[in-house]
Amino acid sequence: MSKSSIYRIILTVLGIPTFLAVLIKHLLTKKGSRYYSLRQQAAQRLQDAGVKNDLHKSVLSSTERKYEFLQKKVSQEAVRREVERIVAKQFSELVDNELAKTREGRELSKPDLAASYASLMENPLFFALSLLTSPLMYLIMLIYANPYSKYIVDRLLMMVFVIFGVTFLVFTILYFSPSDPAINALGELATPEQIQSFNELYGLDQPYLVQLLDAFKNIATFDLGKTYIGNEDVLTALLRKFPATLSITLASLCISLLLSIIPGIISAMKQYSAFDYIFMLIAMLGLSVPAFWLGLVMILEFSINLQWVPATYNAGQWVTIIMPAIVLGTEMSATIARMTRSSMLEVKSQDYILTARAKGLSNRRVIFKHILGNAMIPIVTVIGLQFGSLLGGASVTEKVFNISGVGSYIVDKQFVPDTPAVLAGVVYIAIIISIVNLAVDILYAFLDPRIKSKMKSY
Repeated sequence: MSKSSIYRIILTVLGIPTFLAVLIKHLLTKKGSRYYSLRQQAAQRLQDAGVKNDLHKSVLSSTERKYEFLQKKVSQEAVRREVERIVAKQFSELVDNELAKTREGRELSKPDLAASYASLMENPLFFALSLLTSPLMYLIMLIYANPYSKYIVDRLLMMVFVIFGVTFLVFTILYFSPSDPAINALGELATPEQIQSFNELYGLDQPYLVQLLDAFKNIATFDLGKTYIGNEDVLTALLRKFPATLSITLASLCISLLLSIIPGIISAMKQYSAFDYIFMLIAMLGLSVPAFWLGLVMILEFSINLQWVPATYNAGQWVTIIMPAIVLGTEMSATIARMTRSSMLEVKSQDYILTARAKGLSNRRVIFKHILGNAMIPIVTVIGLQFGSLLGGASVTEKVFNISGVGSYIVDKQFVPDTPAVLAGVVYIAIIISIVNLAVDILYAFLDPRIKSKMKSY
């Protein structure tokens, strides 16, 4: 970890007491070490041989010629400092090369903080004390020791920058938009005193940078503020609407997988057959039909004419989830099915599939283990993207079926614009998409041994 500048800083900050002990140990043993003794002897031999003087003359001559060619006037003091810096660097490299020529010099390693820490760790008392004074440092070490945990933590840290970047962009767009939140919330007949009081209440009278910093602080402390209309706590509202969005998303995912994976496999294995043409036609229709139109048709037919299921969603009745799940699952299944077919067709023509068949493996084993197993990466990618987008809220479908979900909530608040609610909604979507992408990337390692081997060396 000490080879990485970022992790070196993290270790130093989280383990200040331990770092100070290691630094003292390093400074006390540095000059007396065998390595530095041999290095000083090598430096003395080169200096006695006149190498440093020759190097100084050469660097001085080249530096003067450089400034003469550039026609740049530089003081003698500046030239002297530059020459000394270059000579010190080049002479240090020559000393290292001279030391490496000796057998003992090759066997000895340069003492550094990591080596000093390793020597101190041999003492159980030091380890116990450092564990008590620097527990966070050891937690970071524990995370770094496992490639999967290190990858997850790195991605989570990247997600933090993504969230603040999204917050900056969305807040800036809303701030400079021509719409006035006070007038939209209070109405056109609001008096200047009411508008001023509204702006003071929500901090809208503050400069741009002050409001932006407040938005960053609210996101960091999970205090998403209150809506302009209704004075409702934004975080509570999102948490209340999330279960409806989650249940519909999970139901839609189950329906889409049932309608896409197996038909996609059959279509790929029976390419250019009647089933393939019919299935691709159905998939194209699924992609082309608008979600709002399909939802209205299903309400008209199954709710009004046949009266099989209620037209609107009710969290207490599981049957009301069927129609919105079918509407969302149909579009998702068409995308997944087409990706399943194209990905399996690409793998199907590879040489190792022909080898597997030549070895006498059954057709089922070849299809499900070798073809589908190697075609799963793009399929899982599409499923993850679709799942993340639905968790972010399917506003159109939620509006059609009167679902009080996250998507419809964000859209409603956008028309005010209710800055705290819109900002929190977009940050929520960014978090959901980042988490889903992280889960998909980790799932890659279990599907593809090549990715797994790269993850182990991450």
